[in-house]
Amino acid sequence: MGIFSPGFVGRRRDANPLLPPGQYEVTNFPVLSAGPTPAIAKDDWAFSVRTAEGTAKAWNWETLMDNPIDDFTVDLHCVTRWSQFGMGWRGVSLDHLLDGVDTTPEFAMASCYGGYTTNVRTSDLLGGKAWIAFQFDGSDLAPEHGGPARLLIPHLYLWKSAKWVNSITLMSHHELGFWEQYGYHDVGDPWKEERYS
Repeated sequence: MGIFSPGFVGRRRDANPLLPPGQYEVTNFPVLSAGPTPAIAKDDWAFSVRTAEGTAKAWNWETLMDNPIDDFTVDLHCVTRWSQFGMGWRGVSLDHLLDGVDTTPEFAMASCYGGYTTNVRTSDLLGGKAWIAFQFDGSDLAPEHGGPARLLIPHLYLWKSAKWVNSITLMSHHELGFWEQYGYHDVGDPWKEERYS
């Protein structure tokens, strides 16, 4: 007698077409962090973009708010297998912050208060795909979710959306970020289940 009955094809995937493979839906925005939560006041917050040549553009909270502000609704997918749909955010598009910057380098590294880093492709930051987000669900972003501001790249697994972001460095060479050094995937596309290298 076989182990499986005839016609066994494995676990049936959720019928929701918005749910990437291997994910399940939540509604409570779980909190996961690699270390302690930094406490950064808006008055002390700063963000910079550094080019591959070493020049930089920088913003404090006030000058960040001088940029066009987007209200947007996205779905988020965590590598730990949860997904949450229809999440309302407010932030500044990386398209605005990278305007006038040479974005031909293929690679970028996001760095954060607390020392966290994650590598991304420059192409994943452009074309309306990424923001510096500072509000969630109509309220200021809570510190445990990366407040006062975080990188948000919703089309990739959430570890690429670095909490407490303070800089993005464009690079002509490839480097690994924090989780990528421990075997997480370079790109992190949830639809391709790019969880690990």
